[in-house]
Amino acid sequence: MIRVVGLVAKYQEPKAAQMTRWLIPWLKRRGKKILVEDGLVRGAAQSCSKKQMAAQADLIIALGGDGTLLNIAPLVERPDVPILGVNMGGLGFITEVAVDELEGVLSKTLEGDYEVEKRMTLEIRIKSKKGKPHRFRVLNDAVIAKGARSRIIDLETHIGGDYLCTYRADGLIISTPTGSTAYCLASGGPILEPTLGAIVIAPICPHTLTNRPIVVPSDAAIHVTLRSFGDTVILIPDGQKGTRLNNGDEVEARDYGLPVSLIKLPSRSYYEILREKLKWGER
Repeated sequence: MIRVVGLVAKYQEPKAAQMTRWLIPWLKRRGKKILVEDGLVRGAAQSCSKKQMAAQADLIIALGGDGTLLNIAPLVERPDVPILGVNMGGLGFITEVAVDELEGVLSKTLEGDYEVEKRMTLEIRIKSKKGKPHRFRVLNDAVIAKGARSRIIDLETHIGGDYLCTYRADGLIISTPTGSTAYCLASGGPILEPTLGAIVIAPICPHTLTNRPIVVPSDAAIHVTLRSFGDTVILIPDGQKGTRLNNGDEVEARDYGLPVSLIKLPSRSYYEILREKLKWGER
């Protein structure tokens, strides 16, 4: 039963702030406790951090674009807690509910009448001899990217105990099926149905044309070691704040083991979203 509802929103989006001011009294009339992220609104609801919200809410509503949802989703460690993504005007590939659909969809959701898709997440670890280890959880992707003034970089890549290759490229994308329609797609990667159990490895501007994207099973452990001196190289998880990598640092990626539950509209299939958002099949 949904008793506590968490609200996160894109601060810079006026529509999101307006929607939040409408949602809070709407939810209160239905007897729901409301949590809002710190700094969103004052006095109308209980403020908390995203981490606290992820631990306490029975339902989380993300108002904004895909980036807003990606900010909160990796923090939710309970697969039974659904996330409702509301698109506030951008492309919104994983925030599929439109503003004019929200009241009807939310009414049904609070009654327990909703469907979810379980989306795979990845655990990303940085093993460094010089600095402390880092650990991230991502819903879309982890990107190893060189700085604007850096030369092409070498990335020694293993799948489990098997050597794959050493990419000479501007970087490397390690993507979930959900992230296959994001940066991975722009780099020539394949589109994967989002409920598949698989991981995509896609080089960014590879020096060798035969280095194409590859899809590996979800139980694979991917190890990428930086073999370049003096270059600025950063690991960026889900488009968030990056972490600097040094020569010899290893990035490990594997299935996190806990999926994220996204509320989906039964009236809209994934293939319809492809046609609408990516103009799939149009000439």
